[in-house]
Amino acid sequence: MDLKRTKYLLLVSSVGAFGLLLASAVQENLLREWRSIQRTARTEEGRIRVQLRQVVNPALGLSDRCVSCHVSMGPGEQNVVGDQVLTPHRPVFHDPAEFGCTICHGGQGRATEKADAHGRVEFWPQPMLPRELSQAGCGTCHTGLGTPGLEVLRRAEHAFERLDCLACHRLDGRGATLRPNGQGMEGPDLSAAGIRGYDRSWYQGHLRESAQAAGGPWRASFGPIADGDLPLLTAYLDTRIGASKWIEAKGVFLSSGCLGCHKLSGTGGDEGPDLTRVGLKDPGQLAPGAVRGERTLANWMAEHFRSPLAVVAGSQMPPIRRPDSEIELLTLYTLSLRRLDLPGTYQPKDRIRVEKLGEREFAADGGTLFGAFCTGCHGRQGEGLRAAGVQNFPSIANPDFLGLVSDDFLVQTVKRGRPGRKMPAWGEIDGGLRPAEIRAVVAHLRSLGGVPAAIQSSPRRWVRGEPEAGRQIFLAACSGCHGANGEGGEGPALNNQVLLSVAADSYLVETISRGRRQTVMEGFLVPSPARRALSPAEIENVVAFIRSWEGAKP
Repeated sequence: MDLKRTKYLLLVSSVGAFGLLLASAVQENLLREWRSIQRTARTEEGRIRVQLRQVVNPALGLSDRCVSCHVSMGPGEQNVVGDQVLTPHRPVFHDPAEFGCTICHGGQGRATEKADAHGRVEFWPQPMLPRELSQAGCGTCHTGLGTPGLEVLRRAEHAFERLDCLACHRLDGRGATLRPNGQGMEGPDLSAAGIRGYDRSWYQGHLRESAQAAGGPWRASFGPIADGDLPLLTAYLDTRIGASKWIEAKGVFLSSGCLGCHKLSGTGGDEGPDLTRVGLKDPGQLAPGAVRGERTLANWMAEHFRSPLAVVAGSQMPPIRRPDSEIELLTLYTLSLRRLDLPGTYQPKDRIRVEKLGEREFAADGGTLFGAFCTGCHGRQGEGLRAAGVQNFPSIANPDFLGLVSDDFLVQTVKRGRPGRKMPAWGEIDGGLRPAEIRAVVAHLRSLGGVPAAIQSSPRRWVRGEPEAGRQIFLAACSGCHGANGEGGEGPALNNQVLLSVAADSYLVETISRGRRQTVMEGFLVPSPARRALSPAEIENVVAFIRSWEGAKP
């Protein structure tokens, strides 16, 4: 009886095992999604062969099987039609048949199931980029050389359209449409002018063509261009690399002051983490926080920009106050910071020029530099920033301030910083600003304030006050904002050695006497309900006391 039961159990288990193997074989060989998709595929010759397909590029270290579903993106199969996923890739500069898919889009290239391939599975650190942020993949290899800030980009785009360049040229699928009034013609496509290059003397050539033409589009659609518009057109053409949204996103990044605290490819501050590869963060390792929607890296970044302290406990980063559309662009750019080490033959020219030749990833105009390095603390207009839980930052475009200081004062301040405070020595630290860049920042700051440099008619040091008498006044009237020892608080640190070395006595006397409009600093020559006025002699005593800190450790 036991033997019979054993045989029966063996038979049942064998049939069960066979059934499982059969089901697995059917699932693997007949029911896989990629097989179903390929069975719908057709060419002019008929059905295609159903088989596992992949793009292999040993130099890039990839084996992407995405083309098992997206067959028409594979080598030599662009004429395949059928299921919606068989739609060919839109024209791009990098053929997916050579470069594969994951190097740009992320995901798990060797997987053959949709969820696995798109990386929406646990423990896969690089899920596929969302469709609306797909241009973030450009940052895997490219740097966006010489990109200006958002304001310049938008002015450049406006100039391009205002001057009706689209009458003759195509750009990202728009333009070059013949018009019934004789305007317009088919000129070169400028969508990739920044990569493919263009004739730098195009304007002179256009003027000659226009002068020689008897009529038609050269007369109707083209005319002399103002001097101020030509640099804008150059900036616009130089940034046309077939990824306009990514370039706009970088413009937002360069206008948000991120480099003031973070390094990118060796350039920037040290206050925050290095951002060079922040787009490769593993979503599974993100700190828990108040993230809207699905817990993805993109959503985490967007919420971190809006409310850093709510997402990362103890964060000192001030909130980025921008509209949602620009937060999305900023998210796109930070996701694009995913640079891979590439073999020499695949190194793009822009990256070689940055990494080997020391060229900048950003434009050298003062507005872009100020936006990239300064606005995070001082605001887009130099108005200063105040945020809960972080240090207050002064208004550096205040006319009362700019009217009292020389350009050398500003240059030395940017170059040497404020030791002991958040302000780095941009001219001395690794990854800082070059001398010409510092001068460009100072010129831009002057343009924001609309005040020329102060002309020093008196000696730099002329005050002969009594330091001890000044100390008593300082403790009573100034220490509440500047600290009893000048260490700073609501107001700036007055015992700072760089400040004391570059500030003239007239600057200190006039600042105390007149105050700063639109700040809490009131002029002390005039009484207020909370305090009495100070005489000129008393103000000089305070300056003498402040000078007593010079040479001392703050």
